[in-house]
Amino acid sequence: MTRNHPQPSRRAVLGGAAAALTATAGTGTARATTARATWPTEFPLPDGFLPEGITIGGGPYAYMGSRADGAILRTDLRTGAYETVRAGTPGTASIGLKLDRDGLLYVAGGGGGTARVLDARGGALLRTYQLTAPSGQFVNDVVLTGDRAWFTDSRAAVLHGVPRGGDGAVRALPLTGDWIQTPGVNNANGIVATPDGRGLIVVRSTPGELYRVSPRTGTAARITLRGADSVLNGDGLVRIGHTLYVVQNRLNLISVWTLARDLRTATLTRTITDPRFDVPSTAARYGHRLYLVNARFTSPQTPETTFNGVAVPL
Repeated sequence: MTRNHPQPSRRAVLGGAAAALTATAGTGTARATTARATWPTEFPLPDGFLPEGITIGGGPYAYMGSRADGAILRTDLRTGAYETVRAGTPGTASIGLKLDRDGLLYVAGGGGGTARVLDARGGALLRTYQLTAPSGQFVNDVVLTGDRAWFTDSRAAVLHGVPRGGDGAVRALPLTGDWIQTPGVNNANGIVATPDGRGLIVVRSTPGELYRVSPRTGTAARITLRGADSVLNGDGLVRIGHTLYVVQNRLNLISVWTLARDLRTATLTRTITDPRFDVPSTAARYGHRLYLVNARFTSPQTPETTFNGVAVPL
């Protein structure tokens, strides 16, 4: 690994969940609150990294994937310093990613049609699943629920359920019901679990719609939006209870929605904007902050292009 700060221990990377939950609930000590207030709200990424996904576990470390070559970085949220967990490989991409409690990192492979499982500590590749043909599809984002990791495919009306722990077969789940696939554009993108953990919520980037999906049948029911017509360019999703944060990348904003108990409607409560947003793609929560990566889709995507991540209060 290439690093510019000492490698955190397994306890630091995977532990700390209880402390994080305590602080999130507002019962943390004054010292912890003060320390978090001093943590950086902007952190650098390597030139040409082309970030897309971000995930954060129980400890104060954010993992980010590269569209350029599939590299994985880990940033210490306390300092903003990063290290390379897994070096990139030409022809590989790391798009959406999620960190499991046992230190496994599930990574969507974009146009390569893969799902990869990595050891988050050292970056070792543990498994690769070929979910689709290696061209023509785009495996975009992932959420962990129950015994499966569910991956979206932006170019096909299907979700892919990868078994957690390696046992069992991959399940292809066709999207039916209200779902209408639009050819030639990104459809299914960000994905989260429903508040009860028994269903899924998926954003359809074009034309900007939210759906609740049954992981048993694949039936997708469109969620009626109140307060705005759409979530156009919806990308990453973060759900906290019945509050849903939708990163609308090219609009440079996060829309915040209250989900009805029956998940039939979502009401816009506010939007989050920041002058540092430069086409943010996805977000992850730690404490009282959302951390986002600026994908800069509208800027030149070259080895010299600069990239960063930013944090905003919830």
